[in-house]
Amino acid sequence: MPLPLFPLGTVLYPGGLLPLRIFEVRYLDMIGKCRKADLPFGVVSLTSGSEVRKAGAEAESFAAVGTLASIREFESPQSGLLQIECVGTQRFRIRSTELQKHGLWIAEVDPVADDVALEIPDDLKHTATALQRLIDTLEERRRAEGEAVRLPIGEPYRLGDCGWVANRWCELVPMQLELRQRLMELDSPLMRLELVSDLLARTGITE
Repeated sequence: MPLPLFPLGTVLYPGGLLPLRIFEVRYLDMIGKCRKADLPFGVVSLTSGSEVRKAGAEAESFAAVGTLASIREFESPQSGLLQIECVGTQRFRIRSTELQKHGLWIAEVDPVADDVALEIPDDLKHTATALQRLIDTLEERRRAEGEAVRLPIGEPYRLGDCGWVANRWCELVPMQLELRQRLMELDSPLMRLELVSDLLARTGITE
């Protein structure tokens, strides 16, 4: 079954949250159909072009590996505008694409295996400890400022799992889009967490 694609200037990770404000007709229609059929769409990282289609511009190009996005919150504050929040589920690899006449990309895709559940080794547990501290700080802020404050990390918190901890840091640590994409594509959650540990040390988040 063809998968509708949403090329964005970001990388969605499995388990990650993605708020979107949608006003282009091609995506309003896509989101409406996905919600009605309870189906996901595919988020892919742009390699050229922009998120918003401009008259006379060339078609977008994007990475070959993306992540399925399931809609979990939906709001239409006014006609022609949607505000949604999605959660990343499974990664996929694009086999072929087609640009439809109204500007929507669809693709045939193959699923990419989920990360193997791996316990965090002792020499990397500082990454989980630092993430727990951050979550505690964010939750304290939400309690102080009200439920309207959105947390960038969704429950359940799997702070003992290599892939989950690595993915959350990959979403939070400033880095080039290309690196964020490469880390998402890695098959080994342990290798991803090792690289994240190096990034955290370089940015001063951990020692």
